[in-house]
Amino acid sequence: MISTGELKKGVAIELDGELWQILDYHHIKMGRGSAQVRIKLRNIKRGQTVERSFQAGEKWPRAYLDRRPVQYLYSDGNDYTFMDTESYEQITLTAEMLGDTVQYLTDGMMLDRTSYEGETIGVELPVSVDLKVESTEPGFAGDTATGARKPATLQTGLVVQVPLFVQEGDTIRVDTRTGEYQTRV
Repeated sequence: MISTGELKKGVAIELDGELWQILDYHHIKMGRGSAQVRIKLRNIKRGQTVERSFQAGEKWPRAYLDRRPVQYLYSDGNDYTFMDTESYEQITLTAEMLGDTVQYLTDGMMLDRTSYEGETIGVELPVSVDLKVESTEPGFAGDTATGARKPATLQTGLVVQVPLFVQEGDTIRVDTRTGEYQTRV
């Protein structure tokens, strides 16, 4: 069992007979009465996102997910194919199952496949990925009091705000949790 005090982002719980992943949570202390926890959850099978409030101290069954290393091979329209690096079995997942993960996939990338009770439910990205800048406007340093940014389109089609010194052809590191620029590699 997992209680409200043990919550962490990414933990999977069973709620109302379904599998949910915690995306975010906030402890809210009321002026009167007991504290509450506001949790943002994603239904792992359907992809639906909801926010719910619970009383502090409430408990749910923890869902244990099996993780195995996989390598991204290729995409064929709406289908994405991965290979289990231990058994060499190929797994095909749809874009709906992967969600925003498709914006970070590059050929040969190593990921973790997550499965629940033998059924593959998705893949987990590393915390950051290195992607090449395909196109961006030239940056002109001028009268900027703070770090000015410009949009850059990366090799996967993802658009990220980057500092003015980043040029086309540069490789940058992107945080996969937030989708933000971290550093130039």
